[in-house]
Amino acid sequence: MASAQVPHLDIPGFDFELGSIFLLFSSTVLCGFAPLWLLKGTGRCGLYSESRHRMLDLLGCCAAGVFLASCSLNMVPSYLMGMSETFRGLGVTLRFPVPEFILAVGFLLVLVIEQVVLALREHSGTHTAEKEALLVGSIDQAHLRSEVSRGRGSSVHVEVSSLSTVRVCVLVFSLSLCSVFEGLAVGLQGDDGQGLELCLSLLLGKGLTALSLAVKLMQTQLRRAAVTACLLLFSAMCPLGAVLGVGFRQTHTTPQYQLARSTLQGLAAGSFAYVILMEVLPHALSSSGQRILKVTLLLTGFTAVTGLLFIKL
Repeated sequence: MASAQVPHLDIPGFDFELGSIFLLFSSTVLCGFAPLWLLKGTGRCGLYSESRHRMLDLLGCCAAGVFLASCSLNMVPSYLMGMSETFRGLGVTLRFPVPEFILAVGFLLVLVIEQVVLALREHSGTHTAEKEALLVGSIDQAHLRSEVSRGRGSSVHVEVSSLSTVRVCVLVFSLSLCSVFEGLAVGLQGDDGQGLELCLSLLLGKGLTALSLAVKLMQTQLRRAAVTACLLLFSAMCPLGAVLGVGFRQTHTTPQYQLARSTLQGLAAGSFAYVILMEVLPHALSSSGQRILKVTLLLTGFTAVTGLLFIKL
């Protein structure tokens, strides 16, 4: 009588994977919530004193450099490399720039969605109702009007445009999707040494990105509960990708799967580029005063991500 064969469970490997997932989540949460704890307002993220407002402006410049480097040096090159390997595996020779076209589609998709939403708001007149449901209410609007009356119209105009919930959703979604794919790389590693190296690099990268995301969310008029939800969502995506990678480790990834994955990466990278170019950089550099310091902080954030990428290599 043949006995049933019990699959062997690699307990040390499982402990390493569980520890990596916990470290990724906890470190990202700590870095993301650090600005909220250090810059406590009156319960809502849009109410700050002038000094804290200036501090957020300067931190936002550093966050802009982090996002710019993450997009141009990490997301886009990783997507283009993956797409090239995918078409090579399919045996397809491209005569049309399909990878670049997908990037452009992601960019234009957000632009079209945002303009449609704005057109519907203007037509239906529900703009005020949505603000009261999601954003800080009449106190901030009175504050903005007083800022305009004091001659700060150029800066306030950009802050009002930064209230677009579409751009906030795109920013969180694109970063979260990128985190899922990076977590997949950790979960797919069978060698603990390679997995540990990837995990350490992600710990630094995701922590810096979470810190920058928190700063940008605090510059919007979102309620603290909405900011908390966005940060928790982003923090959970990389561990989720690691869990999925562990599940996919025993399965054969087909070229069709690689194509779908690369396409999603391209759409996310294009969407992220739209938010950086149309929201993050203009908002960081629009207000007058301390321009040299702001550019220096932007380059500091860019250099920090560049250094982390060198460590990853």
